[in-house]
Amino acid sequence: MTSTTDPSADAEFRFDRGFRAYLGHVAAALGIGLESCTIDLDIPVSAYLALDWRVDRFPERDLALLWDEQHGWSAAIETHSGEDLIVLAYLGGPDVLPDPGRVVRFLTALRTGDHSFGQPDPPNLRRSGNHGELARYLA
Repeated sequence: MTSTTDPSADAEFRFDRGFRAYLGHVAAALGIGLESCTIDLDIPVSAYLALDWRVDRFPERDLALLWDEQHGWSAAIETHSGEDLIVLAYLGGPDVLPDPGRVVRFLTALRTGDHSFGQPDPPNLRRSGNHGELARYLA
C-alpha cells in the first residue's frame, strides 16, 4: 500500500504550529498567556490578543493587539456591543512577523502617546495565502 502526502497540508501544519509558537512569544513578551489569544486560520490568517492595557486617549476602553497576514500588527481599542474594533495604529515595517520585542515597543510608544512608532494607514506587507512561505520564515 502506498501512502501519499499533500505538501500543502504539511505546509499548513508547519505554519499553524510555527504561528502558534510565535504568538506565544509575543504574548509572553507582553506578560500575558496564549489563552488571551484567538487565532483564525482562514485566509487571511488573523490573530487577536486581549490586553488589560489602556491608552490615555480612551481611558474607558481596553486595548487589543491584532495581526493579519497582509498588514501585520495593529493596535485597536475595544468597543461596546460587539461593534468592530477601532484601529489606532499599524506597526508597519519590513516584516509581517517582526521580533516580539518590536511589537512591545510599538505598544509602549502608543500608550505613551509617542506617534513616531507605527503608522495610521494599513501597510501592504504581503498577499494573503502562501502559508508555506510564512512557515519557512517561522521555522
